[in-house]
Amino acid sequence: MKLITATVMTFFLLALVSANANQAAASELGAPPAASGKDSQSIKIIKMGSQPSSRGPATNFTGTVHSEPLFQEIAPSRLSANLVTFEPGARTAWHAHATGQTLIVTDGTGWVQQWGGKIAEIRKGDIVRIPPGQKHWHGATANTSMTHISLVERIDGKSADWMEKVSEEQYRK
Repeated sequence: MKLITATVMTFFLLALVSANANQAAASELGAPPAASGKDSQSIKIIKMGSQPSSRGPATNFTGTVHSEPLFQEIAPSRLSANLVTFEPGARTAWHAHATGQTLIVTDGTGWVQQWGGKIAEIRKGDIVRIPPGQKHWHGATANTSMTHISLVERIDGKSADWMEKVSEEQYRK
């Protein structure tokens, strides 16, 4: 199973890298970006690093968290993805997603917990499926960093319902 997961992740990441390289070539050739109408039916390539990364806001995160957008939704799709890195001890606040969330752990070791459940360890290569509406949090362990790709759908421009922060007591259990 680990081999299958690693293979799927490798193909996914290679596709992203390949797509980013192709966008660079198209950009150098003066190809216009896909926007709307007829162009919305054209293949769009997003160059890795072409979108600004940001630090996770203190209202929704504890500790140092960096997020790099991979892609945003383009109608009719509602899917967006971010590459998120949590420094040791960093984590999200409790939150939920109307359509659920998928995490693909690309590096390090972290924790995830659903409301009322036990903390589960997640490691590089793990894929975490969080059901729609499930209150949860995720982040790095106390001593290691963790990076994951977060796949979520936006509805009316919103991808998450943010709630209270995870207390130190909840985090240390």
